Amino acid sequence: MPRSKSKSLQKTVPAKPAEPAGCEVGLPQVPPLYGLKTPHQYLPFRHAERRLASARNYWICTVRPDGRPHSIPVWGFWLDGCLYFGTARSSRKARNLAKNPALSIHLDSGDDVIILEGQAVEVDLTHKPTFKKLDAVSRAKYKMPIMIVPESILYSVRPRLVLAWTEKDFPSNATRWSFNTFTA
Repeated sequence: MPRSKSKSLQKTVPAKPAEPAGCEVGLPQVPPLYGLKTPHQYLPFRHAERRLASARNYWICTVRPDGRPHSIPVWGFWLDGCLYFGTARSSRKARNLAKNPALSIHLDSGDDVIILEGQAVEVDLTHKPTFKKLDAVSRAKYKMPIMIVPESILYSVRPRLVLAWTEKDFPSNATRWSFNTFTA
């Protein structure tokens, strides 16, 4: 009976990183002087997810009704493909999001960049399964329960666009994920 080829003779092809459903990977849309071109070594989306899940602070960037920008750091959670964060309903960011739910979110680092764009959707605080998951994540991450008081509002942001790169490998790893299945 013939023997199969030994494992050392078989070629191993690295698996392509799994990307989320409805996601297209490409180059960020920047002027040619940045030097982005194909072929290109894209970052896997799991890189962005790991950074989003482990970040302590998230910079939330909204737009005031008169068009001026507003940026502020918040605590939050990356869970099930969404970023969750809360605030007081009377806060500037909540009032901005009530008029225009579009926002961008980025992490602290300029050396390992993650930028997310999407729309904030209010989370139903009476939906016990979601609240229970978020409370567990808050206890694990911040060592405290999720804080909900009468004026609280909680948002989820499913990405429409995510940009990422590392300073040490820029421009060769600058990556853009566009989510075609985005729904508000």
